[in-house]
Amino acid sequence: MASKSLRCGSALLTVLWLTAALSAIGLAVANNVRGETERAATNVDDSRAWFLARGGIERAVLHMQWGQPFYTYTQRTMDLDFPSASVHVDLIPEASKLNLNGARPDELARLLEAMGVAPDRALEITQAIVDWRTPDALHVSPLDAFYVAQSPSFLPRHASFIENEELLLVKGITPELYYGTALQKPGDKSRAGLRDCVSVFGSSGMIDINTARAETMQAVGVGAADADEIVKLRTGRLIVFADLQRIVQATGPAGQRLGMAGGSLFTLRSTARMKQVDGKLSDMRRTVAALVRLGQDSPDGVTVLRWFDRG
Repeated sequence: MASKSLRCGSALLTVLWLTAALSAIGLAVANNVRGETERAATNVDDSRAWFLARGGIERAVLHMQWGQPFYTYTQRTMDLDFPSASVHVDLIPEASKLNLNGARPDELARLLEAMGVAPDRALEITQAIVDWRTPDALHVSPLDAFYVAQSPSFLPRHASFIENEELLLVKGITPELYYGTALQKPGDKSRAGLRDCVSVFGSSGMIDINTARAETMQAVGVGAADADEIVKLRTGRLIVFADLQRIVQATGPAGQRLGMAGGSLFTLRSTARMKQVDGKLSDMRRTVAALVRLGQDSPDGVTVLRWFDRG
């Protein structure tokens, strides 16, 4: 009798262990399926956001071509509403930036200091930028050893910058310094990045007074107070020729670098945020960008010179 009870107890214990094991396996499978489903949904939303961000660039181009009331010359952003997303587009004219290959060392140093870089570090970064773009045949670089020591190792081009992103390889330049507000945390004060102030397509002469960043104006010699005053003056309206004459007289020789350069080259940076079922914006963001030339040299009035899949 005792032996029979022992066998029954063992069988019951075995069944309980098997039930627990099967439950654990089922729970693991359920969690795995749920995780894969969420990842698949995230990938779908990411793809949708990419197309919506690209659509934001295409709509922004149309608005720029249509002009008022859709777009004004001094406009720096567009907020576009789509049924499933909200899209923010930054309009960045290349004529408002310094030419990366033509800017003088003193201009680069002033720009970096205006962006909050300490003078000693600004000088080191300036020297590294000039070193990068100086032809090797005319210049033996002491910085080559630094780049060779990196992992993976590489050598600087010792030629003109071809892409703005090459700056990320230059000694001393961090992603935060290059991207500026693109990497800011909520609550941080807005600040410029190098990509907002210099460009391989930037101006070697006058910079556009209506769109140049305050830091860029300081780089060409305009005082910080005068640059801030110009930004305040152009808020909500266009700086006209009479304003420009007065500003040039007030700022001295540096004011000669300010003008109504205008231009047809723009970087359009588009960020799409998906809408949830309740209409609120989700945390899903996707940013793309394009460098475009507006004009009559293409059938559609716009030529895409460069596409940035991750803006």
